[in-house]
Parts: sequence; structure tokens; C-alpha cells
Amino acid sequence: MANHKSAIKRIRQTETKRQKNRLQHKTARNAIKKLTDTTSKKEADKLFINVTSLLDKLVKNNIIHKNKSANLKSKLASHVNSLKATKSKAKAKA
Repeated sequence: MANHKSAIKRIRQTETKRQKNRLQHKTARNAIKKLTDTTSKKEADKLFINVTSLLDKLVKNNIIHKNKSANLKSKLASHVNSLKATKSKAKAKA
């Protein structure tokens, strides 16, 4: 166990930051999963904006690497672009 007051404080600070980072990272992963499971183009466009924002925040806070963020955003963008617009399907059926 730590012997100095500063070391004890550093342990507390580190644990607090670790918990905050885990929460942010898990939130972003859940948002990515929700986006990849989405089949609606309109909903995916809205989610994509939120997910890219979350990823940028993770990079800014050094939780994930900037290249990992770029790779994830690229993969998600191609997924969103591959989705068909629901309106075009409705018009095709009519």
C-alpha cells in the first residue's frame, strides 16, 4: 500500500479516471453496435453523426488511438452508405 499522501491521492484519481474512461468507451461501443444493427438509412444517418462525435471525443481524451477511430468511422460510413433508403423501397412497391 502507498505510504505517502500524494500516492494515496494519485491512486484515487487514477481509479476515478479509469472508471470514467471505461464508461465512455463502453458507451461508444454500444452506439457502434446499435448503428451496425440498424437497417433504416434515415436512422443510420442520425446515429452516424452521434457515433463519429463519440469517437472524436475518445480520441481527444486519449482513450483510443486516432487511427482506430478513423478505421471505425470508415467502416461505419461504408455501412451507412450501403443501406438503401426506405422511401425508395416504398415508391418502388407503389
